[in-house]
Amino acid sequence: MALAQAPDAAASQSKPDGTTELPALDVTATATKKPKAQKKAKVQPTNTAPAAAQGDTSATKGADGSSTKPGAVDGYVAKEGTVGTKTNTPLQEVPQSISTVTRQQIENRAPLSLGDSLAYVPGVRINQSGFDPRFDSFYIRGFDATNTGLYRDGLRQLNSGFGQFKTEMYGLDSVTALRGPSGALYGSSNAGGIIDMYTKRPTETPFREVEAVIGNHDRFQGNFDFSGPAAFNDSVLYRFTGVVRESDTQYPGIPDDRVYLAPAFTFKIDPDTKLTVFGEYMDLSIGSNTAWFMDRSDPDHPRRTNIWSGDPGFEFYDQTQERVGYEFERRVANGVTIRQKARYEHLSEESAYVDLYEEIAPDVFSRTAGSVASSFHALNMDNQVEAKFTTGAVRHTVLAGVDIGYITYKEGYGSSDELETPPLTNFNYGQVHIPVPPTTSVTAQDQLQVGAYLQDQVKLDRWVLTLGGRHDWVTTDTEETGEPSESGNDDAWSGRAGLTYLFDSGLAPYIAWGTSFIPNAGRDVDTGKVFSPTTAESAEVGFKYLVPGYNATLNAALFDIQQDGGVVGAPSGVGSIQRGKLRSRGFEIEGVTSLTNGLSLQASYTYVDMKIVDGFDEDGNPAAGNTLTSTPHHMFSIWGDYTISEGALRGLGFGSGVRYTGTSFGNDRNTFENGARGIVDAAMHYDLAGLSPQFEGARLQVNISNVFDKLVDTCSNDYCYQDQGRTILGSIRYRW
Repeated sequence: MALAQAPDAAASQSKPDGTTELPALDVTATATKKPKAQKKAKVQPTNTAPAAAQGDTSATKGADGSSTKPGAVDGYVAKEGTVGTKTNTPLQEVPQSISTVTRQQIENRAPLSLGDSLAYVPGVRINQSGFDPRFDSFYIRGFDATNTGLYRDGLRQLNSGFGQFKTEMYGLDSVTALRGPSGALYGSSNAGGIIDMYTKRPTETPFREVEAVIGNHDRFQGNFDFSGPAAFNDSVLYRFTGVVRESDTQYPGIPDDRVYLAPAFTFKIDPDTKLTVFGEYMDLSIGSNTAWFMDRSDPDHPRRTNIWSGDPGFEFYDQTQERVGYEFERRVANGVTIRQKARYEHLSEESAYVDLYEEIAPDVFSRTAGSVASSFHALNMDNQVEAKFTTGAVRHTVLAGVDIGYITYKEGYGSSDELETPPLTNFNYGQVHIPVPPTTSVTAQDQLQVGAYLQDQVKLDRWVLTLGGRHDWVTTDTEETGEPSESGNDDAWSGRAGLTYLFDSGLAPYIAWGTSFIPNAGRDVDTGKVFSPTTAESAEVGFKYLVPGYNATLNAALFDIQQDGGVVGAPSGVGSIQRGKLRSRGFEIEGVTSLTNGLSLQASYTYVDMKIVDGFDEDGNPAAGNTLTSTPHHMFSIWGDYTISEGALRGLGFGSGVRYTGTSFGNDRNTFENGARGIVDAAMHYDLAGLSPQFEGARLQVNISNVFDKLVDTCSNDYCYQDQGRTILGSIRYRW
């Protein structure tokens, strides 16, 4: 393993007020895409963002690069999708809470990561571990969904403990949050819900885009996106998307570099048959430790110091990932459609990190070091048959399917204790050679999951009854250095039932019940028993309101979710245990609109009461009745964007938003609180066609995340993290 090159030692040596001086903030920029301004009067919002995971992989829209079914999305408002049913269904008819971050929202807000894209989604919590570029981490309705709730184009994105795919936002058309247990369709999945990412597809209309991005932390980035019919055959569509980036971050020696290439082809074999093939390659280099040394002088209220725990001369996290997959669809006579989608994935990762252990003398800290190397291969496949028919006055959409998920991986670990690792002395970051610990422990695992599911969407007059059931079989084989090999076989039933009534007014109240499960590998260190699956059950009641005469929706839900058998770290700090129950109760409401006057708005409020029903705190004491660590009761967000549609300033637009997170507890003991915080974001953009018709397709944009640079702390399980600071992105884009 090659060590990351150390920066100039002088830059990391100063220590005002006994702390490390981190580099000053600069200026950053990312691209945003928005429809071209009209040459006259009103600028109408265009349907530039697809609904989540739309089933139609061909595009029939204008040259804006969208690849969604016509009418499924209008600006910020998603009206139809496949997430939640795996069939093209109006979202009003899905008896489950759904939010879509559309293409237009992504273009206006220019999120740098998957977490950033979810910042305004109700029920979703990001940055629970502060700024950490390694993982796309998020919580849904209080449940950690980082490892068990991420899907890409309807297929689960598998991972190992450290080997996790990173998401390039420029390669996505939309992101959808499906809240609540969803095992009836998706099998092994999180109690809080799932996040499904929708990849850009080839378009029938030629589309070309290039973009230059600059920003603070010395960010330099280039994007390109080309799509349309192949020159040799109109029945073959192509798309080629790419990103090249070199960037630092708010931490010294921690880069955010990547190369991303994503080709895709659609073959229109005949009017009823099509095949879309996807590819992806990404090489990235990021840091491995963004943590800080903790002051634990008060055991009931540990605090983060301003002393960075890492070292710019040692930290590295290098990863390559490749994917190739396809989606096949054929319409058969008599309302029957068959589909098959599959994806092969490979990831390899090497990283090394150093942590401060304790202060052994004034300004002298002992350290420990670690290394991780991961490699895994995964294969997912989903086979579906959809049939539409009637029985008397009742209309049915029946979906039957079998999906398969297989992963095999090896993960090697190395560590050195405080006697083997040079200490940090007088904050001499980057000046001491730290050897990379050799691999001493290897974990290898093979897991195969097969699931069979059946769903019927039954319509009678204005009533919609959605029934679904699924059975999964999971086989897991695990080998670990120094431990006996383990084999486990799990199987579980999952179900969902929901009833919706569609009023003429656009109001659609619903009531729903659902379950989920997650297979667990390993043994309980207290009991010695192999972990049983983690299960969850949910009840939900809500409404969806499509406002008549306006491109606007208002959705709300009350929910009650109980999870049994969650696996957590043992109080002893060694191994894991399977503890009792968590219960999440709450309320969500979200309003979204894109109006013809150029105004788009998105607002949401979430209340979550996340209780430990049966379990232990960090000290191993019973914690029944306590609130789960770092889970706020209240979250609120609002984002608006307005583009001037006429006059001398036609094409000039502004955006602004506020994200509020309420107080939460810093541990399961509930001995201290994280303070509430509000983060302000802003944007300004200008379509240069408003200046002159010869600039048609050119656009300037500036986005500022965390405008006031609030570096607030979030503490979880007695460890405190720092949020991401101000990020400034500026871009110039040309689309033709």
